[in-house]
Amino acid sequence: MSGVSTVTEFILLSFPCSREVQVLLFLLFFVSYILTLMGNGAIVCAVKLDPRLHTPMYLLLANFSFLEICYINTTVPNMLQNFLSETKTISFTACFFQFYFFFSMGINETLLLPLMAFDRYLAICQPLHYPIIMNNRLCMNLVALCWVTAFLCYPIPIYFITQLPFCGPNTIDHFVCDPGPLLALSCIPAPGIELSCSLLSSLIIFITFFFILGSYTLVLRAVLRVPSAAGRRKAFSTCGSHLAVVSLFYGSIMVMYISPTSANPAGIQKIITLFYSSVTPLINPLIYSLRNKDMKAALRKIRMCGEISQDK
Repeated sequence: MSGVSTVTEFILLSFPCSREVQVLLFLLFFVSYILTLMGNGAIVCAVKLDPRLHTPMYLLLANFSFLEICYINTTVPNMLQNFLSETKTISFTACFFQFYFFFSMGINETLLLPLMAFDRYLAICQPLHYPIIMNNRLCMNLVALCWVTAFLCYPIPIYFITQLPFCGPNTIDHFVCDPGPLLALSCIPAPGIELSCSLLSSLIIFITFFFILGSYTLVLRAVLRVPSAAGRRKAFSTCGSHLAVVSLFYGSIMVMYISPTSANPAGIQKIITLFYSSVTPLINPLIYSLRNKDMKAALRKIRMCGEISQDK
């Protein structure tokens, strides 16, 4: 490789189109970004300010909303900048930092969702022991464990990818530094690294998904034994929001990451990544707030307090 220039920056091609369409996409994603921050931020504030919501279920929901805020900030600000930029460049170091934080946040989500499912399992299947087993302290300790574990999963694979020779071209046909497009730019083939990334992702996805599936299978069995229809409706309503979020998130990442990344065309990779990294964080607050009376009441309380402050 001596005498071959080394890539010092990448070009994130994002969504190649005319300048007018780029501006339109900027406005569309900017509005979506602001709404996502507001929606998830409102849930975090509602849980923090309303003492009635200081329970494990809502503490997990607040942490999940905070995670969505962090998650969307790993990709969307840079994507918005690229829509208005002529060069669309990102430095080598910044690209791999984005890769690291993007995947760490994604893994954290795959860990928090099973934890939320486990919480619902305990609440419905073990109601008498639930307050003893899942108290606020244990809940926050488990959340902290999820964050630490998520950030320890990908440093080694990312290190090995950074050691690959990148000698050009340097154009990534994506809006985020994802392993598939990055590995495609390496000067030498790296099937071992690609396979190991795919296996690691598949392992995390399938273990957490089957844990959620098992938890809700037990929940369903318990709910069907409830004698009253009102009790069954309440239980299904409690779990329905979480199941909707799980379906949206896991449905998209399974298509993306359970097979080697080179098997997915660039256009499909962009659409799927856009869906689970930008669209689901936008609609998650709607799913949780519209189906939860306590959350809707807390959000109305925040809005009323804001209106009173403005009147003063």
